[in-house]
Amino acid sequence: MANTGKSTSKLNILYGEGDAEVLAAQAVSIQKAGHQVVQAIGREGVQEALQRGAFDLGVLGPTLTRNDRHHLPYMVKKAYPGTRVLVMHTDGERHPQVDANLETGRSIDDLVAKIAVMQAQDKEAVTQ
Repeated sequence: MANTGKSTSKLNILYGEGDAEVLAAQAVSIQKAGHQVVQAIGREGVQEALQRGAFDLGVLGPTLTRNDRHHLPYMVKKAYPGTRVLVMHTDGERHPQVDANLETGRSIDDLVAKIAVMQAQDKEAVTQ
């Protein structure tokens, strides 16, 4: 994941959703897992957040439109090639700019677990 100068145990996560209530509720669970979360509503919110700085991980939630979940990974990678991208609500689709995905119907606990797995993989890759 991109190096933002933060502790390796705490990720700087950009979390985008299309629905503000879902975003607020889900972001709390990610923060409780020990990560810093910048919340963004819709494509425009994600783009604005990317203009302000880099993130370790971009999470694109299920209430974003399918079109946004398809195009935003390109925008994230173009702005910051080292930022990892995790897309929720994918029905198993594989996108060339997406580092991880969660299929439709997975819970926020599954998201937090997936973030932990990605973080562990990154730590392992650094030590090799």
